[in-house]
Amino acid sequence: MAPPDPGLTRSLVLPDPTDPRLTRRVTGLDHEGREVEAAVVHERPLTLFLNGQEIVTMMTIGDHPDYLALGYLLNQNMLRADDRVTAIEHDADLDVVVVRTERATNYEAKLKKKVRTSGCAQGTVFGDVMEKFEQVTLPTDAVLKTSWLYALTKTINTCPSLYLEAGAIHGCALSQGPEVLLYMEDVGRHNAVDKIAGYMFRHGLEPAGKIFYTTGRLTSEMVIKTVQMGIPILVSRSGFTAWGVDLARQAGLTLIGRARGRRFLALSGAERIAFDADLSAVGEEDRKHRRKAAGVDA
Repeated sequence: MAPPDPGLTRSLVLPDPTDPRLTRRVTGLDHEGREVEAAVVHERPLTLFLNGQEIVTMMTIGDHPDYLALGYLLNQNMLRADDRVTAIEHDADLDVVVVRTERATNYEAKLKKKVRTSGCAQGTVFGDVMEKFEQVTLPTDAVLKTSWLYALTKTINTCPSLYLEAGAIHGCALSQGPEVLLYMEDVGRHNAVDKIAGYMFRHGLEPAGKIFYTTGRLTSEMVIKTVQMGIPILVSRSGFTAWGVDLARQAGLTLIGRARGRRFLALSGAERIAFDADLSAVGEEDRKHRRKAAGVDA
């Protein structure tokens, strides 16, 4: 891994909603029969190879294929934290990304043992992922101040976003205290998670003191990936699944959902929460922010 990136001392919000590679304009009719033009998100295949072995084909918006590839391999236990990545090669014409490692790899048997998850699009995990999950110990001294939580959700609601441009997208963010370090979007929430995991690996960003935020549901897959990344706090403006709650409690993960305006619900790890915010000074979401989040449960 590389040493920590000094650029992380300032907020880094990705992707760029104005990037013409991520959306395109199409024409159609509105509810009154008028011709209108709308932006739609690009969705393209990306086939991932680890050394000489084909691993998976993912549907993605196509930005940051290097982070997506690294994060996917990490979260599927195909890449170890101490692995040395010798090259990442992306061919945009062939829609292929190849990750090369110093360590020889062979995951043919592993690829046959898949478990479908509730994640949209390519939501799968592999059998031994749960073995790693059960071995992770999250830090008990992590703290989430409610003032940080409200500042974090406000920043995410107001940051540049492909969702505001075109919809049909999920977002995930990584923060330290109230400061957003990374914000990634994709057609599948699992892809957005993997991009952040890949960024953390490539730039040597440690999980200690970090908070993970997602616009999507708090499913088993979201909990498993957050725990494997070593992040002790997971927040969403959306709701929970029962298995997601059970796994969070098993791992000692602080799990907060329905975080909208001044409201939230903690169903696991509430001992990490410091209630320091003055609720009378915390406003409710305005219409623009609600519009941004209107489709997050899709």
